[in-house]
Amino acid sequence: MELIKIFQSGGLFMYPILIVMAIGLAISIERFIFLMKTQASTNKVWRNIVPMLRAEDDDRAQKFVDNNKSPLAIVLSYGFARYQNNARREIVEAAMEEGVMEIVPQLEERTHYLATLANVATLLGLLGTIIGLIQAFTAVASADPAEKANLLSASISVAMNTTAFGLCAAIPLLLFHSYLATRTTKLVDSIEMATVKCLNIMSKE
Repeated sequence: MELIKIFQSGGLFMYPILIVMAIGLAISIERFIFLMKTQASTNKVWRNIVPMLRAEDDDRAQKFVDNNKSPLAIVLSYGFARYQNNARREIVEAAMEEGVMEIVPQLEERTHYLATLANVATLLGLLGTIIGLIQAFTAVASADPAEKANLLSASISVAMNTTAFGLCAAIPLLLFHSYLATRTTKLVDSIEMATVKCLNIMSKE
């Protein structure tokens, strides 16, 4: 496989790039699974809480959100804490916004590292290429004149492999970052929409 050949001939900088790529992939997989589970739990909370609110079964709804650790349940629990005290709609809404502010960092956690790791992989590739070129020109300077052209072209080819591998690591990580950031934004939007709808039901609007 071409990628394996590139890795084998790229030098020591291939290993840090490989480690960066492995960390990025691990974060991507963990975040993807987390967001999928969170979306499923959000949908489940929504399906269960709406019938309770429409039936005005506030005590049961309160217990349900208190015993559920999904982000939507946490946000609603903030609202219920004020709602049970007969607070005005504005106060309940402010409490729910406070809950959203608490759960958003949890949903966005570690995703931003992917963009950083992609940049690190690219820079490591460029650094490996530059060092490889320095070594190549140093070796060519003392080589036989008849062999300089062939030796230089071979050395440059090897040095460029680190840049190629760095880009092979960076491009997927950037794509994963974009995908996960988009999914996180959609999830946050769905939670905010669900809280507004629940608030409207609670306020009989």
